[in-house]
Amino acid sequence: MLPTPFLHDASGDVRFWVLLDDGASIGASISMRALHYRYRAAMGGADAVATYNAHRGEIDAAVRRRFAAGSLEPVMLREHDLKA
Repeated sequence: MLPTPFLHDASGDVRFWVLLDDGASIGASISMRALHYRYRAAMGGADAVATYNAHRGEIDAAVRRRFAAGSLEPVMLREHDLKA
């Protein structure tokens, strides 16, 4: 079981873990700003984790793509990592 996603107040990022095909997990993060621009989420922290959870499949897939392309843990997603 993966740890619960949470908002890291100091950075303004949602931090979360993604399960890989081999059963390993990797840490990742996405900024409130990226969530706002991609999903029209509110910029406040209260909605950031809820927005991540609502779009978890797409966001986790982006983490897997970045990791497969050579990104190191923790994978930090940017707006351009998410398909429009």
